[in-house]
Amino acid sequence: MADKNKRVKWLIIIGIILIAGLASIINAFFDDKVDSVGNIPTFTVKRGPLKISITEVGTIKARENIIVKSQLEGSSSIIWLIDEGEEVKEGDLLIELDTANTIESMLDQEVKMKTAEASYLAARDNLEVVKNQIKSNLDQAEVDYNFAKQDLEKYIQGEYPNLLKKAKSKITLAEGELFRAEDEFAWSKKLFEKNFVSQSELEADELTLKKKKLDLEMSENDLELLTEYTYPRRLAQLQSDVGQDKMTLDRTKRKGLADQVQAEASLQSKESDWNRQKAKFDRLSGQIEKAKMYAPVDGVVVYATSVETSSRRGSSKSPLDEGASVRQRQNLIYLPTSSGKNVEVGIEEVDLDKISIGLPVIVTVDPLPGEIFAGRIVSIAPLPDAQAMYMNADLKVYDTVIYLDNNENTKLLRTGMSCSAEIIVEQHEVATYIPVQAVIRIGGKPAVYVVGDNKIERRKIKIGMSNNRMIRVIEGLEPGEIVSLFPPISQQNVETDDFEAPSDVALESETKSGDKSRERDNSDEGPRSGKGRKGGGGGGRSDEGSDRTGSSEGNLSQGSPSGMPGGMEMSSEMRKTMREKMQSVSPEQRERFKGASQEEREQMLKEFSKMATQDTGGGE
Repeated sequence: MADKNKRVKWLIIIGIILIAGLASIINAFFDDKVDSVGNIPTFTVKRGPLKISITEVGTIKARENIIVKSQLEGSSSIIWLIDEGEEVKEGDLLIELDTANTIESMLDQEVKMKTAEASYLAARDNLEVVKNQIKSNLDQAEVDYNFAKQDLEKYIQGEYPNLLKKAKSKITLAEGELFRAEDEFAWSKKLFEKNFVSQSELEADELTLKKKKLDLEMSENDLELLTEYTYPRRLAQLQSDVGQDKMTLDRTKRKGLADQVQAEASLQSKESDWNRQKAKFDRLSGQIEKAKMYAPVDGVVVYATSVETSSRRGSSKSPLDEGASVRQRQNLIYLPTSSGKNVEVGIEEVDLDKISIGLPVIVTVDPLPGEIFAGRIVSIAPLPDAQAMYMNADLKVYDTVIYLDNNENTKLLRTGMSCSAEIIVEQHEVATYIPVQAVIRIGGKPAVYVVGDNKIERRKIKIGMSNNRMIRVIEGLEPGEIVSLFPPISQQNVETDDFEAPSDVALESETKSGDKSRERDNSDEGPRSGKGRKGGGGGGRSDEGSDRTGSSEGNLSQGSPSGMPGGMEMSSEMRKTMREKMQSVSPEQRERFKGASQEEREQMLKEFSKMATQDTGGGE
């Protein structure tokens, strides 16, 4: 029971803290003015020279180069390398690559080439054999077909008529002999009756008669067999032989053509394979010659890794050295062919809209203190650098080339030197400016909070570009006016529905940020050209500072830095809960709160506090 009463007591205390803190936050959120300035850090609007510039680290490069690349296929190692910076003449050896693997591949390829050549020769001879065989088969088929036609014609026009005549002549002779036999038998019969011939002679004549009758019947049967059976059958057989031999001839022609086409295709395939293997052998032979690279012109040796590594952010290329592995078409050595110099820098996408071709650039080189080189932008890459995106997908850098003017001191520059390039975006001899953190956005338009008569008043302004430190004010402020560096959250976005409550960082570090800003911006130092993210004059977008909406804790409550009675601090959970509740406030509720009476405001705060207390555990 005691623990329960203790918990209720703490919940009541938390509720009181929430009501007091919420009242101060909402009053500051809906009021246009704060009655007391407190310890808000401020800045006095100044007027003077202002330079908007972007500074990036880049690399000095020769304006015109001849690039020596590796032409050796695959990956190979460097076995000899000329020293960087050495002056060479045309024809001097620059680099030699290891060819042990190439030589071994060439020997293996030579075996394949000879095998392919043997197959090609065999296919060529086979084609001749196939052609001869086709001619032989075709001649034989044509002879058989012609003989079959001749046999058919001979039978129809020669053999069959002869056989027919022979059969008919036999019938004629048989009829004559039968007539004679009948006559002799009739005389013998009459003579036998008169006993002029014997019985045996009569029987002999009778037997002769019977034989002649049988001969006539056989001759008639032979004629019938010839006309009815032998002739049709023989004719059909000979006609079939002609048809079969004709089809054999056609089949022989087609098969011969197919065999010849197949043999020719095999020959072409073997010849193509032989030529391919031979070309590969010749290419490997040429690779051995390409392993040694010579200077095409006179010049000074510059390693490609020295130039490319320093010009690309996040590059992980190892220095060129003996034993290093290189790939085909990799840049190895640069040979400058002119005295002119360029600078290559990478511009991040946030600064891309600020620069354009033709902008002036001031280049300085650390090894040459006191030397200043002038130039101008001549090209901007249309696409971000792929290598930088590969190293960091969120980083989009556009390669930009700066053309340096040819002066006496240009001869001091060496290819591969690191430099700092300051791109002059705008140069104002007289301009009104304030720190970028003093600007916020209200309804999508820039505004500041002007401090005067112990009050803070919001005012819309028109701004130009910034250099990540100071932002140019075109109209809305006059020199000598005082602006708040950390505007209150009072009406940061009251004209839109996109209200964003202060973040935990803003709630927890406002006092520290205010102290640091006062020490930095209230000093007597004049405006300096901003230096960029790499130590030079970095330029951000004109609205970068407007998103820095840190608020002074003195604006939340006049009683304590945290806005709570008795100096009590809110926990991170309580701050998070209040922030979430404030985000849910609709524009109608804000308008209603502004027009409400004191009693109505207190009632609304009680309801709001009750919901916040339940969310922090008070409803259990």
